[in-house]
Amino acid sequence: MSHKAGFVSLIGKPNAGKSTLMNALVGEKMSIITPKAQTTRHRIIGIVNDENHQIVFSDTPGIIKPKYTLQESMMNFVEDSLVDADLILFVTDIHERYDEQDVLEKLRKASSPVAVLINKVDLSNEEEVKQKIKFWEETLNPDAVFPMSALLGFNVQTILEYIKEKLPEHPPYYDKEELTDRTMRFFVSEIIREKIFMLYDKEIPYSTEVGVVSYKEEPNITRISAEIYVERDSQKNIIIGKGGEMIKKVGTYARKDIEEFIGNKVFLELYVKVVPDWRTKKNILKRFGYDN
Repeated sequence: MSHKAGFVSLIGKPNAGKSTLMNALVGEKMSIITPKAQTTRHRIIGIVNDENHQIVFSDTPGIIKPKYTLQESMMNFVEDSLVDADLILFVTDIHERYDEQDVLEKLRKASSPVAVLINKVDLSNEEEVKQKIKFWEETLNPDAVFPMSALLGFNVQTILEYIKEKLPEHPPYYDKEELTDRTMRFFVSEIIREKIFMLYDKEIPYSTEVGVVSYKEEPNITRISAEIYVERDSQKNIIIGKGGEMIKKVGTYARKDIEEFIGNKVFLELYVKVVPDWRTKKNILKRFGYDN
């Protein structure tokens, strides 16, 4: 059977329940990666793999009315990810106040199919749900409308099947093995890398790699030790920063994100190592534990 793969953009207001939905859709297979900013407009928040499918879920910043420039650039980002998506899931709250005109304009112009997910129907009744479905069908004329409860898992499976049906035929975008077998370590190293991309300029992020050396789960805390590899001493000094303040920042931001993801306290140790030309040496990558 041929393989299907594609990008699915989740859009909706910040409190519409996107992250709960994400967790329900991706379940235990959750793996989160943030590709380098230059290579993609998507902020990837989860990937679902099975034998014949790879669904790459990407998030857009919560839809907001642009009040100042930063928000305008966020809205441009939203527009870009609508252009690139193979499928758009518009997540809306059953008790939505309908103040989403700016978004609706964009959705009407989108060339990809749009499905409206009416979330939190567990807080509602049948009559209201019917009215809402009718409202969205008339307002947007979407490809599909699904009432759902991300919290209770209601209709989640149906939505997954719908997504798979809509995906184009395409080989996987990301290595399936890598994502399923080493999710936790892989995820942690990607979070640390993301912080390096955020905090350092220019070529620094591209000359670094992150390897998780140890990952120990204890009842009340998860102890993680990771190494940041660079190619030159000068890069090591930049990564560490004056009096160690830069590496501290990386550690603090990364720890917060990791704690949020695994739902446990984290003790994170970061070391910086200089390995000349690590990028070209397969055996070095092996020794760093990239293939275990």
